[in-house]
Order: sequence, then structure tokens, then C-alpha cells
Amino acid sequence: MPTFGTMKKTLVIGWLVILLIAVGALFWYNELQYQLPTPVPENYKAVKQGTIVSINPRHYQDRSKPLFLHFFNPDCPCSRFNIKQFKAIAQQYHRQVNFAIVIMSSKHFTESEIQDKFGMKLPVIFDPSVAEACGVYSTPQAALIDTGSKLYYRGNYNISRYCTDEKTSFAKVAINGLLNDNTRLTFNKLALTSYGCRLPDCHN
Repeated sequence: MPTFGTMKKTLVIGWLVILLIAVGALFWYNELQYQLPTPVPENYKAVKQGTIVSINPRHYQDRSKPLFLHFFNPDCPCSRFNIKQFKAIAQQYHRQVNFAIVIMSSKHFTESEIQDKFGMKLPVIFDPSVAEACGVYSTPQAALIDTGSKLYYRGNYNISRYCTDEKTSFAKVAINGLLNDNTRLTFNKLALTSYGCRLPDCHN
């Protein structure tokens, strides 16, 4: 006949096993949801490359250089992991390209709060219509507008979950293509299929 001490030990072990299973299931779910493409919203209208994108002149004053828009949600895990790569791109190309951060969140943030997160004094745009104009429905995403206000690229930074794979840096490929006047540059499905958090909140 099992003693009270044995029963207590068995009960504790049982609860620990249940807890580990629950933690494992939660981790698996969080890993899986961001490895799948972001669901396309109902009534989504794709924006073709070459479409004129209207940007408020207040956010795009220097028309002598292309504009790189970084769509960012402070609550999106993928967006947070992408900060380092975006900063590296902005620092590398800032003399040739204008950069701006587009905030996609239902929460309120100030410009200084966003700039502090990036450690950069870049323009911050709080206009969700910019995402629609570029065909963006997830974060993080990049959009590159040429000096004629035409959409040159809208898509992922690369194929990894946290957008940090330098070997498939689609955003850099787009910038280099535009700066080199490459009008025949095309992007594959991995670049154009959206991954990450749905807008405007952090869900997938």
C-alpha cells in the first residue's frame, strides 16, 4: 500500500509533467504561427510594382532620393527581432536612400518612443493608409518607393522567421537594384509572401 509520502511525490511529478507539456505546447504554437504565411485579409487589394504611391510631403521632402518605408509594430515579436537588421540597412544606405518608420498598431506611441526603440532619429509615420497604399498587411515589411513615387518593392526582409538571414536579404537586393536602375529585377514568392504579425494588432 503506497504511503502518503509516495502519493505526494507521484502527484508532484504528475503536475510537473503536465506543466512541461503545457509549456512545450505553447512554445510549439508560438514557433509555428510565425513560420506560416500571414493570412491575407478579406477584400485585400494587391498593389503592383510600379504603382504610384502617394506619401504626405511632410514625410517625404527630399525627392532626390528613394524612400524606404519600414512597417513596424512594437508589439510584434518579429518586428522587435528585426530592429537590428533594419538599423544596419539604414546606416549602410542613408546617404543614398531616405528612411522612415511606419507604425502599425492600435496602441498609442509617440515619435520619441519609437525613435528610442531604434536609437535613430528617423521620421516616424502614424498613418495606416500608407500600408494600404503599399499593399502591406503584416509586420515587419519593407516598401521601397522610387524618386518618381512608384512602388519598386514591397515584401519581406528575408526568409527567416526573425528577418535576420543575410543570405536572402531581399530588402538589400531591392535597394541595390533600384540604385543601379535595374528595371528588370524580379522577386520570388519567398520575398513577396507576407510573414509576421497581422495588422493592426499582433496576431497571426
